[in-house]
Amino acid sequence: MPVSTPPTDHTAPVPTIVVVGHGMVGQRFLEALADRGLTATAGTARVVVLCEEPRAAYDRVQLTSYFTGRTPDELSLAEPDFMDRHGFELRLGDPAESVDRESRTVTARSGETFAYDTLVLATGSYPFVPPVPGKDAAGCFVYRTIEDLLAIEEYARTATTGAVVGGGLLGLEAAGALKGLGLDTHVVEFAPRLMPVQVDGGGGAALLRTIESMGLTVHTGVGTQEVTAGENGAVTGMTLSDGSSLATDLVVFSAGVRPRDQLARDCGLAVGPRGGIIVDEECRTSDPAVFAIGECALAADGRVYGLVAPGYEMAQTAAEVITGGTAEFTGADLSTKLKLLGVDVASFGDAHGTAEGCLDVVYADSRTGVYKKLVIGRDGTLLGGVLVGDAEQYGTLRPMTGTVLPVAPEQLVLPAGAGGPVGLGPSALPDDAVICSCHNVTKGSICEHTTLPEVKKCTKAGTGCGSCVKVIGQLLPHSQDKGLCGCFSHTRSELYEIVRTLGITSYAELLDSHGREAARGGDGCEICKPTVGSIIASLAPTLGASGYVLDGEQAALQDTNDHFLANLQRNGSYSIVPRIPGGEITPEKLIVIGEVARDFGLYTKITGGQRIDMFGARVDQLPLIWTRLVDAGFESGHAYGKSLRTVKSCVGRTWCRYGVQDSVRMAIDLELRYRGLRSPHKLKSAVSGCARECAEARGKDFGIIATAGGWNLYVGGNGGAEPRHADLLAQDLSDAELVRLIDRFLMFYIRTADRLERTSTWLDRIEGGLDHVRDVVVHDSLGLCSELERMMADHVAGYRDEWAETINDPERLRRFVTFVNAPDAPDPSVQFVPERDQVKPDLEILAGPVLAVRTLEGTPSR
Repeated sequence: MPVSTPPTDHTAPVPTIVVVGHGMVGQRFLEALADRGLTATAGTARVVVLCEEPRAAYDRVQLTSYFTGRTPDELSLAEPDFMDRHGFELRLGDPAESVDRESRTVTARSGETFAYDTLVLATGSYPFVPPVPGKDAAGCFVYRTIEDLLAIEEYARTATTGAVVGGGLLGLEAAGALKGLGLDTHVVEFAPRLMPVQVDGGGGAALLRTIESMGLTVHTGVGTQEVTAGENGAVTGMTLSDGSSLATDLVVFSAGVRPRDQLARDCGLAVGPRGGIIVDEECRTSDPAVFAIGECALAADGRVYGLVAPGYEMAQTAAEVITGGTAEFTGADLSTKLKLLGVDVASFGDAHGTAEGCLDVVYADSRTGVYKKLVIGRDGTLLGGVLVGDAEQYGTLRPMTGTVLPVAPEQLVLPAGAGGPVGLGPSALPDDAVICSCHNVTKGSICEHTTLPEVKKCTKAGTGCGSCVKVIGQLLPHSQDKGLCGCFSHTRSELYEIVRTLGITSYAELLDSHGREAARGGDGCEICKPTVGSIIASLAPTLGASGYVLDGEQAALQDTNDHFLANLQRNGSYSIVPRIPGGEITPEKLIVIGEVARDFGLYTKITGGQRIDMFGARVDQLPLIWTRLVDAGFESGHAYGKSLRTVKSCVGRTWCRYGVQDSVRMAIDLELRYRGLRSPHKLKSAVSGCARECAEARGKDFGIIATAGGWNLYVGGNGGAEPRHADLLAQDLSDAELVRLIDRFLMFYIRTADRLERTSTWLDRIEGGLDHVRDVVVHDSLGLCSELERMMADHVAGYRDEWAETINDPERLRRFVTFVNAPDAPDPSVQFVPERDQVKPDLEILAGPVLAVRTLEGTPSR
């Protein structure tokens, strides 16, 4: 396939393309060449890539995820064999030093010279560091590369306070990283609000209040005048433009970026007055043989684009032109959606309402930190918007920009119960609506595929910032594909049988051997990972695997609560629920719980399951609390897991004059038998000592009611939002018969239920319903009962208390710290206020007036 520039005398039989830079845009350009067959492997071109960094292209958009556990290898954008498969020559750590346009050669730092027919500059940008005194002191960093993050992480080990200069997108990401490293963190922003490019005053105010509530200190409307250093040359503080000073050990400059165009300047290419290599609609520079793409380019519309999506479009355009096609880049969408410090922030279209005659429709709730603004034209056209705190509708609203909304705009910003929200859904979008702005993929292109991995592989939609993944999922067909998720075509029950039959003990092994073709070798998704983790945990005793859910690969599969074996609460603290079998407890144990709650300042409450819940523990306090409880004879109550919670009981015949059986003893026996049993959803049980049903057994997954002749077993009950009375499975059972049937019932449910399916839903869904379940577990119609009983026996024999297993293993204890580099530092964002002689979370974090909604007619809506 021909290149767009004529070969020079020194060219080989095939043209040579030299790419300077291997960032996200450089990698996208290589993929575009490969898609068009312009590779060494195909014999159509030699492609040389000169990369300054010591590693291949990685996901700079997700850079901060390094601090939450993603490794540099996991951030890599290129498949391991990508370069070899296409014959691309990647030179790591060997950037271009000079370009001789007359001879068409590039000289690298190593001294090697490469002749080219076409040169593509993808040099990106460099961080702007304000020219203030002290900017080069030890402890000053920029936030741009993995190497920058490694250096910050190392320096932060001996620091206590950090300051970020810049309150834009990357600045707030950097601030979140410093906070995560255990530093008292400050943000200094010269503009009067945070994220001044993306959000307006109202959105900035909502964002400010939320971020300050997390323990960060924000200084807006001031600049950095000087960085001060001690005698050793290390940072000690900052002087601000308002005359105030700030003590800090570490400074991160994140005050924007500048096009990296020095190489182009040195070789005489035209650059803009404020920087950027000037290119035309084809991304061609003033030299027809040289292209520039990404952040180093000044596009034909006179703008330098600092987002990855426009860079990808430029890469596609240049690749198409170089391979002899026709394409133009004349501008791009600057819409943005991201999560900053846990806060959803999005802006799209004319977010600041600069169009003549436009109107704002605004909803603001300072109490919850939600701010929504839609900019509407006089004719009802959606021009843009800002969403802070709740960006759920971004994926639908952004593609509708430029169209007349099918409903009144105020219905799209109001909360439920106040006239909204109206869920338009992706079905309301036309086929040419762009769903993935990172890769410019339309709804029509997505709808040509059937699974998310297929969409990602074929269109690359969802592989950029990820904000479009939810909408993509809504567009894909669901009725025909009964698979668990986009990674597995099998149902949960089918995966259970595969794991059990083949003895698979690894999620990665299961995904690679039985996942969808497009998902194999990948990381999976948030649906299948905890589901498979639960399957492996429930089968661990039978498979001979470790049943501890935080061992090895299993730790990465767990839901939020399982990560720390405790329930995460709304302010970032955790609750602890020790097991109290049957609700029976001695005075001595009650005193221990009281002392623990008093000593750690915990809020206590008696639960509906006859247990005592202690709220308000920091993650670093959990092992200390568990140690006290375990020493007193308590164990984990598994309130955090999809497993057995409690077996309630009344006092039974031991104390009650109406009781006919010992319900407390039976409840204790059952709870100790099934404790720790991992299942598709939580399990609850109760035992009533007579027909008066004081323990509410018929509202449980399996409930037992005493009779004069033994026990009646009820199954499939459920309380909550959709209550269901349990159905009678068998009656007048002896103790042994009761336990045997419960064993079979629970193991059959675990074996055949869907993901997150309670027993009540499962019983209604399973073919044949209750009669079929009775045939299987009572009459052994499938010949499974011996196996079901054996598997339950394996569980009982293999049970280990997860709290005790943790506190007795120093390696496992290392997980339970708020900050990895400061293990003894508490989380400053976990704060409490007094209430009724106890404590409650300090949630008074968002103050200020609630703004009225202004309709198109300009009248307030109440």
